[in-house]
Amino acid sequence: MSHKSPKDFFRPLAVGAPAPLREIPARPSRAIHFFDPSNEKMAAKIPAMVGTVDVLLGNLEDAVKADNKEAARNGLVEIARETDFGPTQLWTRINSLDSPWVLDDLTTLVPAIGDKLDVIMVPKVQGAEDIHYVDRLLAQLEAKAGLTRPILIHAILETARGVANVEEICGASPRMQGLSLGPADLAADRKMKTTRVGGGHPGYLVRQDPPRDADGSSRIDAERSIFQQDLWHYTIAKMVDACATHGIYPYYGPFGTSLTSWPARTSSATPSCSAASAPGRCTRSRSRSRTRSSPPASRTSPTRVAWSPRWATAPAR
Repeated sequence: MSHKSPKDFFRPLAVGAPAPLREIPARPSRAIHFFDPSNEKMAAKIPAMVGTVDVLLGNLEDAVKADNKEAARNGLVEIARETDFGPTQLWTRINSLDSPWVLDDLTTLVPAIGDKLDVIMVPKVQGAEDIHYVDRLLAQLEAKAGLTRPILIHAILETARGVANVEEICGASPRMQGLSLGPADLAADRKMKTTRVGGGHPGYLVRQDPPRDADGSSRIDAERSIFQQDLWHYTIAKMVDACATHGIYPYYGPFGTSLTSWPARTSSATPSCSAASAPGRCTRSRSRSRTRSSPPASRTSPTRVAWSPRWATAPAR
């Protein structure tokens, strides 16, 4: 496998493309509101949400039916052109790289609204090669559109292979802004059980070895300690370490930490969906949270909450 020189890492991948960032800006992303741009009622509320959340994210992927993909893409272009986002970032989640829609997503959005797009979220990232593909294509499109700043990439880990390659994914490009863990799709790929959308199964635990009787037989029914070094916590820790190593941000969705009942030091071990600690309600239209200090989201446009362990430092009440 060939590697380019470190001095070339921060050179643009296309002539005329903006220079890559050497450090990812630490902009607030405590509440990220996902919306379907093809939904006219939802789209009409977006201008009023500017400033009430840190990120507005036009979702083009699995929340949008196949028949509405083009409408969602065009709707996002219209919304971005007509909206002054001020302090609020604009993100989008494109379709997966193996879908028939993703190329049109990128070749439409970057020329049309690339000057307003802060981050592109890429689902089901399998390895560094996926980031390399999007990286090069974005550079070409940015150069053609005359953009002066690079659009960043946020990858979603939703497959076992993606988790296995998390280090390479984090270091694949200077565009990497962060990672999100998608527990539901990851569980499906691992053929594991889940108890709710985005949640692990409580039966996946690590128990202390059973005590043995004098004859050496194991007392399976004996009371044993339960530890949290299960597969889910291993995955989260691995993701957080990879992000910290490469100076990007880890997100864990769609959970909100229940800091009203647990000390902050335990929140990293036991994330839970908790409407009490969320900036809105816990539903499919998502909000991803890194702290509990985010402003309240619109009650007419419910949010879903996620947790980023890098910022889960709020004291328990």
